[in-house]
Amino acid sequence: MINMAEENFETESVQDSAETFEVIYSCLRCGTNVSNTELSRLPEIKCICGFRVFTKARPPVVKTVKAI
Repeated sequence: MINMAEENFETESVQDSAETFEVIYSCLRCGTNVSNTELSRLPEIKCICGFRVFTKARPPVVKTVKAI
């Protein structure tokens, strides 16, 4: 019974951490930023301007990778 309680605790903590992760998308036409949770609430993936194409908003940090 102790093992079952530990398994339930582990699955709950994984689900909680997944819910806090937000992905921000921006509309390609008007540039409106929309979160993943807001898009999941709507019946169809569509911006307020009516456009259906979104891009993932990336942070302005540029990563540099050393060549081998």
